[in-house]
Amino acid sequence: MTSARSPSRGLKICCLVTTLFLVVSLIVMTILALTIFKPKQPEISARPVGVENIQYTLFPNVTLNVTLSMLVTINNKNYGSFSFKNATAYVTYHDTVVALVPMEHAFVPARGKINITTSVDLMGDKLISNPHFMEDVTSGIFNLISTADLHGKVTVLKFVKFGATAFSTCDISFSIKTQQIDSKCKSKLKM
Repeated sequence: MTSARSPSRGLKICCLVTTLFLVVSLIVMTILALTIFKPKQPEISARPVGVENIQYTLFPNVTLNVTLSMLVTINNKNYGSFSFKNATAYVTYHDTVVALVPMEHAFVPARGKINITTSVDLMGDKLISNPHFMEDVTSGIFNLISTADLHGKVTVLKFVKFGATAFSTCDISFSIKTQQIDSKCKSKLKM
């Protein structure tokens, strides 16, 4: 009779240990998902390197062409890598689109940083035709807003993949006198 009870007792111990292991594993995975693997907002900054070219004419027609060098830095603080498709950033001046900035697809490694260099050609005709243009010329400062939506995939632990979009908005101030450019960016990650 003792041999009949041993397999039953062994089966109970095995089930108890397995259940305990599964509960502990579930608790550990939940804690990791809510702390370490929780998605963090990427830091996206657009730093104008300088003015490449300024050309203007006053006679017979007023024209303006401005080319800016930009350095876009994406700092991924997550434990998952992010790869995004080709995208276009828009630069607006008082709610008028004055530049399109093409951004080629790229891969941002987990907890890594990449730099993307690009040039921005401002549409001078749209800039000049804006009713606020002369006010800003006399004040000496142009305020622009750059927005970009980067659609792509996040890969965690090299096998878990899901779609994500990184949104970025940058406030850019351009001083006419010193030709200095300052920017402040905010970014948000949506999964």
